[in-house]
Amino acid sequence: RAASRAPGAHNICCLLTRRAHGFYARDAGVAHRKNLELLRKIICQESTKFKNVWTTHSASPIAYERGRIYLDNYQCCISSIAQEPRILYQKPKCSKSEKIEDALLLECPLGEMLPSPSDYKSSLIVLTVQNWLLRLSADSGEILEKIYLAGACCKFRYLSWDTPQEIMVVKSAQNKLPAAARQVSIQQSVLFYLAVFQVLPLSFIGMLEINKKIFGNSVTDVAVSNGILIVMHSMGLVRLYNFQAILEQFMEQPFDLGHEFNWNGQVGVVGKYPFGLPYNIKITDTPPLLFEASSLENAFQIGGYPWHYIITPNKKKYKGVFHICSLKDNALAKNGIQDMKCCSLEPDWIYFHPDMSGRIIHVGPNLIKVLKLKEVKNNADQVEIAEDFTIVANRENSVNNTVTVTASGRVVKTRFNLLDDDPEQETFKIVDYEDELDLLSTVAVTQIGADGKAHLDFHCNEHGILLKSIPLLESWDVTYSHEVYFDKDLVLHIEQKPNRRFSCYVYQMVCDTAKDDECSSHEKTERVFCKKGGRIFEY
Repeated sequence: RAASRAPGAHNICCLLTRRAHGFYARDAGVAHRKNLELLRKIICQESTKFKNVWTTHSASPIAYERGRIYLDNYQCCISSIAQEPRILYQKPKCSKSEKIEDALLLECPLGEMLPSPSDYKSSLIVLTVQNWLLRLSADSGEILEKIYLAGACCKFRYLSWDTPQEIMVVKSAQNKLPAAARQVSIQQSVLFYLAVFQVLPLSFIGMLEINKKIFGNSVTDVAVSNGILIVMHSMGLVRLYNFQAILEQFMEQPFDLGHEFNWNGQVGVVGKYPFGLPYNIKITDTPPLLFEASSLENAFQIGGYPWHYIITPNKKKYKGVFHICSLKDNALAKNGIQDMKCCSLEPDWIYFHPDMSGRIIHVGPNLIKVLKLKEVKNNADQVEIAEDFTIVANRENSVNNTVTVTASGRVVKTRFNLLDDDPEQETFKIVDYEDELDLLSTVAVTQIGADGKAHLDFHCNEHGILLKSIPLLESWDVTYSHEVYFDKDLVLHIEQKPNRRFSCYVYQMVCDTAKDDECSSHEKTERVFCKKGGRIFEY
């Protein structure tokens, strides 16, 4: 006979069952979500403002990653969290041979045992011009790991995620023969090299070549994303292959970093100078093709539910026209041709919503359309594209007057119309999604003469309702390159001016109503300059 349960045992069992299904009220994830909901309410309330707390300038590109601002080719790192700039580390100026080509932020996975205490903190994976792959502490810049990729036979230039925070791909620049070799008609068959790593702990999976003899003479570029090898061709053709299957089928031998190897007559240590990494994945035959499509400028995207893809028909006259088709049978969705018919210098753009809802965002100069895929009534096999909501630019101050009257009373009719993205009309420049707060952010700009005014707006991601508008105080020149980051209670504006001059404007959330005027006024206020770590900051 089974013993009776102790008092309270039933409640404990229920609690454990609910916790296993994510219903435990004291769980850290539940608390974090509630905190983010509270932060969203605070940000969107009327009394909350965003204040330009400090500004700095640089002669080299400025990068931002999770509360850290990187300057001087990642040699200087500044925290953007404090109201005053706090330099996390400042390294001596590096030589040209140590220049960093690309970088990725690496964050600790949850619920896994890692071999080193340093693995539990954020780190930065950087690629140098001399083919070194370094893992740096994100807070101190200390080198935690160092891997030599290859000799002078190839130049690695790009870092990307196959699976975010899990599988990383290092890609070389396109392999080109010297001019003398090309003159005597020597053919170059290897176009790119790819090195694949698993991260935290950092481990080597394999190195492979992208060869014309395997993938065709018209190959122009290659990328890896979500387990898919994407090969692009000169005629607009895009071909997809199963990357994981390629690794498994063509891997000749696995290797571990730091272990000695004897490979094709070479003896060395994996990932150490001068040997680097072995080419242990040799594709000897064309892999099975998963899918192919032809699109203008190789523009191709997959997303939605059920799976769909977006292309532009491969003729220049169709630029700005997007076709949304089923991945299953290539059938064009009902209302699947999206064309804003813009007359503008900069084209409209379209992409699958990053919130994993399966929706599509289509951005034009004065209109943002959020589209959704839904079943056609009485036909479950067909999908139609329907409008979920739209966001329209404020163009009440329209200057598109075709008729003017002179001082003498003579009526003059103009023979041209303004472009849809004329700088004197409010135009959308940036659209982004803040996943932790579930807010859709837009940057709209109006420039009259030399003075450009921009504002960052927050919209409800579900319905598109405007919740908050933040004026950016600095003048916005539409001819410059701009990036705007909205990261919870922080707004960051990075601007690139001519002659490689870069500026970074840091805004932080303030709830002090007494400072409202200072935060939102476009009028020039007296600024204070201070020098820290050899760098000048403006408050």
